[in-house]
Amino acid sequence: MSDSASPAPAATAPSIAFIGGGNMASAIIGGLVAEGLAPERIEVVEPAEAARAALQARWGIAAQALPGPQLRGADLVVWAVKPQVFREAALQVRPLTAEALHLSVAAGIRSSSIAQWLGTERVVRAMPNTPALIGRGISALFARTAVGAQERQRIEQLLAPTGETLWVEREQDLDAVTALSGSGPAYVFYLLEAMTEAGVHLGLGPAQAHRLALATVAGAAELARRSDEPPQVLRQRVTSKGGTTHAAIEVLERAGVVGHFGHAIAAAGERARELGDEFGTSH
Repeated sequence: MSDSASPAPAATAPSIAFIGGGNMASAIIGGLVAEGLAPERIEVVEPAEAARAALQARWGIAAQALPGPQLRGADLVVWAVKPQVFREAALQVRPLTAEALHLSVAAGIRSSSIAQWLGTERVVRAMPNTPALIGRGISALFARTAVGAQERQRIEQLLAPTGETLWVEREQDLDAVTALSGSGPAYVFYLLEAMTEAGVHLGLGPAQAHRLALATVAGAAELARRSDEPPQVLRQRVTSKGGTTHAAIEVLERAGVVGHFGHAIAAAGERARELGDEFGTSH
């Protein structure tokens, strides 16, 4: 019998914690589980009973209604809560996650506020959009200076299952991102509504019009994605002078649609800035 000492037990693997277990959190969790992360290494705090039940049923994750000692093992905390409750939740979680890296996907909350509430400068902000739910989104990212290159890479890997990532060097650019890509899916849905309604007015059935509009928008977007040419060139290529497309584009240009889009996206950007002020450190 050997008289050597028994090996020390292996240290518990660090876990990832989610504060908020809604759609965006579920999209990230799904990617983690698909890549082999054990559900028991994922901690979720979610006050809504229905959302906790959904996480249990889908991923086998026993989410908790309130933050507690289970968060102490987390080396990464993902904030997926509504802006209105972020500060209160952060003050509750702060004593439990002093050494963690924090990623916020909450709209409008500036990293300076998050850093103050959590007592750490290791904060990354993300502005995702809803196509992330099917792995086709894009998330713009901003990191405070205390976040290192390896931590940036970890955030990219975490969000990879939700789609693309893009770093911005100025946090104020996230307001523009919010206006363009964060709210962008709604603009596309609005276009789909308009195209479908126009098709119905021309005599098509609603289902036919919707199918045609949806396939056209999806196909045109994919064509633009695969092309090296700008959208303007692609548009001009299918717009023959005196043809049907030319007639439609002339109406849109006379109506100032491009200008209206600019005003609409500018309004969204201004509202994003207002939300940053509204939910800042004084609240």
